[in-house]
Amino acid sequence: MPRPSGAGVDEAVFEAVELMREAATSRDEFVTGIAVTTRCATHEEAIRAAAGRSRLTIVDEPLAQLRYLRFTERLPAEGTVLIYDLGASGLTVTQADCRTDAILAGRHSTVVCGDGHDALLRWRLAHDGVAIDRPTSCAYKEALTASPVVTASDPRTHTRVVLTRSDFHELVAAGIHHSVSYVRQLIEETGVTPQAVALLGGCNRNPGIRTEVETLLDLPAIYDPEPEFVSARGAVLMATQLPSARRVRGVRFAGKPATPGRAGAGGVSKRKLVAAAAVTATLGATVAGLLVLDHTSAPGGTRGGTGPSPMEVAGTPPKPVDTK
Repeated sequence: MPRPSGAGVDEAVFEAVELMREAATSRDEFVTGIAVTTRCATHEEAIRAAAGRSRLTIVDEPLAQLRYLRFTERLPAEGTVLIYDLGASGLTVTQADCRTDAILAGRHSTVVCGDGHDALLRWRLAHDGVAIDRPTSCAYKEALTASPVVTASDPRTHTRVVLTRSDFHELVAAGIHHSVSYVRQLIEETGVTPQAVALLGGCNRNPGIRTEVETLLDLPAIYDPEPEFVSARGAVLMATQLPSARRVRGVRFAGKPATPGRAGAGGVSKRKLVAAAAVTATLGATVAGLLVLDHTSAPGGTRGGTGPSPMEVAGTPPKPVDTK
């Protein structure tokens, strides 16, 4: 569901839930439970408040992703896995233990995102005389995941431009390289080399992006044919397995674990941090500028009525739940 500018995340969530209910009704099916994945406490609180007395399970997104990858037998049995989730709103990077589901570290960045890719594509086509809107640029981007060549057309002037995967890759290459440096910093902080990288999120449907990330990180890649649905499907599995749970939260480590051979290491150097900050600022300014210039969404409304009472949430279990 697209999130209108200025709207809360809960609006898109419950609009999607309502559409799912209608779809189930049209098939004479009954929805017995609702599960929602969240990546941060702010989103969790917004959804919890909007839910009122409705029963739903809120699941930490990395746990849902791990659950589905384990269900499809793609998750390594031992060691850690790096989850590289590149979607419309940004990049979420998580490193987790495959056996216990403990989260070693996690970060989210909006510097690299699918919306930014769309903006870069519109800029590229405008340079060639083809003016398109946001949904059309998204459609061309998605078409390039299945076909190596698409023809873009201006609906008013009928100007046509041939666009290839290589053209698109050149547009997004700088952002992908930056994201990989972002991942490497996270691995340095945990001090644990992952066994594989799971490429999730709609942007990873593009084979060029997958190949670039896998090559730069030099890690075996885990890929689901529908990477944008992994979180939701994992949440369904967890809500079905734990029907009485109101909140499923992962165990997270705040400190850096000790690693043999790394005693006394000083962490990330100041030079690396300064360089990363410079790249982040440059990419962020470029993408943000393109998004602002092309911003046409009207501010979304707010959910009507008085504020609902907070939803009751069960406490976190004292140890990780074995989801096998």
